[in-house]
Amino acid sequence: MKVAVCVKQIPDPADPGALDPSTKTLKRDVKLILDESDSYGVEMALQLVDTAGGGEVTLVSMAPNNEVNGLRTALAMGADKAILISDDALPGSDALGTAKILAKAIARAEPDLVLTATESSDGYTGTVPQQIAELMGLPSVTFAKSIEVANGSVSVKRQTEAGYDDVSCPMPCLVSVTAGVVEPRYPSFKGIMAAKSKPVDELGIADLGIEASAVGWAGAGQEIIAVDEAPTRDAGEIIEDEGEAHERIVAFLEELKVI
Repeated sequence: MKVAVCVKQIPDPADPGALDPSTKTLKRDVKLILDESDSYGVEMALQLVDTAGGGEVTLVSMAPNNEVNGLRTALAMGADKAILISDDALPGSDALGTAKILAKAIARAEPDLVLTATESSDGYTGTVPQQIAELMGLPSVTFAKSIEVANGSVSVKRQTEAGYDDVSCPMPCLVSVTAGVVEPRYPSFKGIMAAKSKPVDELGIADLGIEASAVGWAGAGQEIIAVDEAPTRDAGEIIEDEGEAHERIVAFLEELKVI
């Protein structure tokens, strides 16, 4: 079985992010790491291939400056190879532009199954997986908490507010994986050393047949006007219970029209 996993390389969330004043976007000219959200998809792919008795896990990533640090982490976990798209035309790409690029790159791997996170830790649009599926003409299932593959189809427990839905669809397909559903393995020393020699196919948008006008700032359907600090929250009211605190709480809730 061949599985492609979309992984994003992001600035370390432990360090305060800096914005480029000219574009009002997150600076990415620093060492990038594997988005923790994507580590669950990598682990899920590795487990599915093991269960199938063999196969291949291909990572697909889009990053500036031919950055591979995050990819090497996922390769050290056990993925077999990676496809990296890096091009000067990419900065400013919106969710749809990103999906167009990833869809073209994923197609080169000819996977039976595509796995993604539900959303990235530095973007939170939550739309890219479904856009990729639409562009590739694939059925998609979102918010998977477990995946089983058998007889050319996937069975997914799709997480909902009330529990989960049992969903099945034919392969090839795309499934977005909810964070926390598996425990990502730590790369071993052997895996780290092996990752250094695993192939990373580095591509530009021309290799994918994509015009520069379709991605980046040129193709984006959005414009960042301003970025402001979140307003400071006012201090709450402290109620000391002297026998009538419940009345004040009820009055407060009535004022908010909660009750």
